[in-house]
Amino acid sequence: MLDKVHDIIVIGGGLAGLTSANLLSRSGLDVVLIEKKEHPFHRVCGEYVSNEVRPFLEKNGLYPEDLGPADINKLQLSSVSGSNVFVDLALGGFGISRYSFDQFLAQKATGSGCKIVVGIAENIIKKNDVFETKLQNGDTIYSKLAIGSFGKNSQLDRNLNRSLTSKNPTYLAVKYHIRADLPENVIALHNFSGGYCGVSRIENGLYNLCYLTETRNLIDSGDINQLEEDILYQNPLLKRIFQQSERVFERPLTISKITFSKKDLVSKNVLMCGDAAGMIVPLCGNGMAMAIHSAKILSELIVKNLEGNRFDSVTIHDDYCKQWKSNFSVRLSIGRKLQYFFGKKLMSEIAVRLLKTPFAESIINLTHGNIV
Repeated sequence: MLDKVHDIIVIGGGLAGLTSANLLSRSGLDVVLIEKKEHPFHRVCGEYVSNEVRPFLEKNGLYPEDLGPADINKLQLSSVSGSNVFVDLALGGFGISRYSFDQFLAQKATGSGCKIVVGIAENIIKKNDVFETKLQNGDTIYSKLAIGSFGKNSQLDRNLNRSLTSKNPTYLAVKYHIRADLPENVIALHNFSGGYCGVSRIENGLYNLCYLTETRNLIDSGDINQLEEDILYQNPLLKRIFQQSERVFERPLTISKITFSKKDLVSKNVLMCGDAAGMIVPLCGNGMAMAIHSAKILSELIVKNLEGNRFDSVTIHDDYCKQWKSNFSVRLSIGRKLQYFFGKKLMSEIAVRLLKTPFAESIINLTHGNIV
C-alpha cells in the first residue's frame, strides 16, 4: 500500500474526515484515512448534532438510528448568576457520543473500501502532482489529492506553515459523561465567568457535560476540580448539576491551547475540512453539523471534478472556497460575535433577556444553516 499512489488521503478521522471517507469510497475512489488513534475513543466535544444534516445522513445510511441517539428540541440558556430561559429549537437535533458515532462512521467507511491507517501524519508535500504524506513511524503514503480534517493545532499545522500557529491559545475544554436527573430533550448552555458549559443527553441514558473556559481560570485555580468549585459553582444551576450527578469517567477529558482564529481553506494544496478549515466557534450553531456539511460539499466537488484518471485540483480549490464562504462564513462571523455575550456576568444576563423576546427564534436561526 505504501508504494501505491492512492486517489485520496484523508488526514484525521473525526466527523469531517469520516464523512469524506464514506462518500469518496462509495464513489469508487481509492481512499486512505489516517487517524492517530484506533476507533473507538472519546473526544472532547459537545456531542449534539443539528438536524440540518439529518436528512443527508439518513439518505446515505450514516444516521446512527440503532445507537439510540437522543432527540433534542429545546435550548436552555442560563446567565452567570443562574437566571435562565427555555426556548424551542425549530430544527432540533440529536445527541450522540463521539465514541459511538465515530466508530459507526469508521465501520461504514471500511465497509465501503476505505483503508484506515492508525498513525500520526507529521508532514505532507506535493511533488510532481503527487502528495507525499510522511508518518511518524517513517512510512510514506502517496496520493493524488489530500484532505486535512484534523482538529486543534498540530505538528502538521506547523509544517504547513499555517498562519493560525502564530495565535496565542486562550481556551481549555473539559468533558465528562454523567448520569443525572435532567430533561431528556434539552440542550443547555450555562454561563460562568470566563466560559460556558453545555449539557445534553446522549445515548444509553447518559448526558454529555462539556465546558469551555479561558485558560486563566485554570491558572488562577491551580487544578480542574478547584476551578469548578471556584468558578463554575457561581452559577447555581451548574453547581447543582455537578453536585447531584454521577460521573462516568474516572477523570475528565481535556484539550488545551484552543483558539478560534480563522484558518486557510487550502494550505500547500491540501484541502481543509471541518475544524481544520476554520476552528468552529461553539456559538455559531453546531460544529458537528458544520463538519459533516463541509465534508459533503468537498466530497461532492471532488467526485464532480474527476476527469478520466486525474483531478482538476484548481477547479476543486476555487469551487470549494466559494461554497464554504457561501454556507459558513456568515455563521462563523455571527458565532464569534455571540461569543462576546458568553462568560460575562452582564452580557450573559442580556443574552437571557434577548431570548425571552419575540426575536428569540430569529437569533437562533442566525446560527443555523438550512436543511442539507
